[in-house]
Amino acid sequence: MTALLELEGLRKSYGDRVVLDDVDLAVDTDDVVCLIGSSGSGKSTLLRCLNLLEQVDDGVIRFDGREISDPRVDPREVRSRMGLVFQAYNLFPHLTVLDNCTLAPRKVHGLSRAEAEERAHGLLGQFGLAEHALKHPDRLSGGQQQRAALVRALCTRPELLLLDEITAALDPELVGEVLTIVRDLARQGTTMILATHEMSFAREVATTVCFLHEGRILEQGPPDRIFTDPREEQTRKFLRRVLPS
Repeated sequence: MTALLELEGLRKSYGDRVVLDDVDLAVDTDDVVCLIGSSGSGKSTLLRCLNLLEQVDDGVIRFDGREISDPRVDPREVRSRMGLVFQAYNLFPHLTVLDNCTLAPRKVHGLSRAEAEERAHGLLGQFGLAEHALKHPDRLSGGQQQRAALVRALCTRPELLLLDEITAALDPELVGEVLTIVRDLARQGTTMILATHEMSFAREVATTVCFLHEGRILEQGPPDRIFTDPREEQTRKFLRRVLPS
C-alpha cells in the first residue's frame, strides 16, 4: 500500500546554511506524526516545503502517489488538499471569522456560499466559536483565533493537516484548549504532521515521533520508544533538557 505522503532525500538550503539535509519520511492515512527538536532544527521549514510554500533544492515529495516537488506542479492544487495552520494564526484581519472560513471552500473548491457557510457554522459550533462567527479576528482571544485558524483549515476537508507550533504564541492557560481540539482531531482519524514543543502531548497523540537535529531526522519511531528508550545520544540530550526530571 502506497503511503499518503513520501519524502526521499529532501534537501533545502538558504545560501550556505543547510536547513534540511537528506530527509526521508513516510506518512500513512490516519497517522499523526509529531516533529520534535530544538528551535532551528528544520521543523517549520519541512512543513512549508510539504505545502510548497518553499521549493526544495533536491529530493522528492510524493503526495497520494504523485510527485509534487516537480516545479511544474501547480502549488495551488496541492494546497487545496492540505491544510496548514501557522503559530501566528494568519487570519485575514479585514474578514469576519465566518468569511475567513468560507473563502477557500468557495473560491478554490467551488462551494456555494450557502454550502460553505453551513460547513463553517458546523465546525465553529463544534469548536465553541459559534457566537464569534461574525466578529473580526482582533475581537477574539489568542486561543479563539487559533481555534478559528484550525476551523478555516478544516473547512476545506484536507487530506493532510500540517500544524506548525500552533501553541507557541499562546499564553500558557490557552494552550490546553487548543491541544484538546487537536487531540479530538487525532481521535477522529485526521492525518496530521505537527511540529510541537509539547512533549507530553506528542507522547499521547502521535503514531510516530521524529526527532530533528541540524536538518536531519536523526531518529524516528513510536512515542513510547522515543521517549523511554531513545537510541541516539542527541535525542537523549534533547529529552533531558525538555522533559521534567
